[in-house]
Amino acid sequence: MPDELTLEQLSRYTGEPVERLREWRLQGLIGTDGDRLTPRDLDGVRLVQLCLRHGINLDTMVEANRAQRLIDRYVEMLPGPSERTYSLAEAAEIAGLDLDVARVMWKNAGLASQQGEEVRDEDIDAMRAFKTYSDAGFPLEALAEGSRVFADSLSRVAEMESKLFHFYVHGRLKAQGLSGDELIRVTDEAFEMSRPLLEPTILWFHRKAWEKAIREDLVMQMAEEAGLLDASELPGQLQRAVVFIDLASFTPMTEAMGDIQAAHVLDRFSMIVREATNAWDGRLVKQIGDAFMLVFPDARSAVACALEIKSRVAREPQFPAVRAGIHWGSLLYRDGDYVGSNVNIASRLANEAERHQVLVTPEVRREARDLPDVEFVRLGKRKLKGLSGSFELFEARAAGAPEAERAVDPVCGTELGAAEVAARLQIEGAERVFCSEECLRKFVAEPQAYAGSHRG
Repeated sequence: MPDELTLEQLSRYTGEPVERLREWRLQGLIGTDGDRLTPRDLDGVRLVQLCLRHGINLDTMVEANRAQRLIDRYVEMLPGPSERTYSLAEAAEIAGLDLDVARVMWKNAGLASQQGEEVRDEDIDAMRAFKTYSDAGFPLEALAEGSRVFADSLSRVAEMESKLFHFYVHGRLKAQGLSGDELIRVTDEAFEMSRPLLEPTILWFHRKAWEKAIREDLVMQMAEEAGLLDASELPGQLQRAVVFIDLASFTPMTEAMGDIQAAHVLDRFSMIVREATNAWDGRLVKQIGDAFMLVFPDARSAVACALEIKSRVAREPQFPAVRAGIHWGSLLYRDGDYVGSNVNIASRLANEAERHQVLVTPEVRREARDLPDVEFVRLGKRKLKGLSGSFELFEARAAGAPEAERAVDPVCGTELGAAEVAARLQIEGAERVFCSEECLRKFVAEPQAYAGSHRG
């Protein structure tokens, strides 16, 4: 690509009419490098196009660029166009990579929409890595799965990095009253301090995760050698205990207390789940809102972890109760996730569970029957929503002393100790307790809305 571009060349690269590009140039959105257009202006045009697609008008962009050099500064953050680009076929040939593999890698990385087929030198280096993976014996389906997981996981990491900087650094500086050149200077200084740390930080976390994955792989291979695991019919088929666990009243609590307070509760719950999962050699597969999916190499660890989470949550002040479902069986590992009918069973068990309940199947009871200080109470057969047939269910719970009962706020669903009750109400011969005067007011205004128990 030449060091200097004409409007006509920029138009061909970006698809924007020459007259529109000329207007953007006059408005100071592109062409700010003296009197010439450079390959950097490709990034500038693409950023303007992106903002327009998301409903941001030109006047806003012009003013933001004039006051804060917003477009210019974000262009400077990008790596910039490569001195030379290649077609996908050319790049695959240079890397010695099969073109079908290159296409899969390119699409899964999201580059087809981001760069078209404009392959850069750094992209060829990545293709060479995939060529080595292929030579090592990874088939196309494994390379496709790997590229999807890399792309999905690291796009979340990159989004987290930019969002946290925006919310907690740039946003706080603005809240402190900084503006104009001073805001730009301090923000840029903070960015330049943190930017060199991004990739080393990712590498450190990956190394720690890799150490854990290696240990887990050893256990799996030893279990296979010992005949403890059934032979797999398909690549990625594993015997695992899967746990779904959530807060029984998170939805009404969010409605009653608002998103910010609910986020504080969720942060605390997330910490408890993560600590217990790591302690019992489990893996957190995913989190959706207040719901967590966990997998364990054995059912004993899964049950022990769920009961630990339940116990710790019960000791939290003004907190919703927990509920969980656990099943043991064959799962399919795909794209960093676990799928299959046995996953669905565990999910439905969690939906079926009441407050404080950890529901398990006979398979879990059989595998974890000798777990000390745990009892499995037979509940009989039940239908599970969306699944055919009936399922024999058991409740796993700590053996010995019964659990202490705590009052439940009928509005937000949080559980309250005696010292945590902020308001009381006698109604129809029964006492209702509330965590706040606000919950009391909501109940008095519409008592029929809170007649049922909180389950989800």
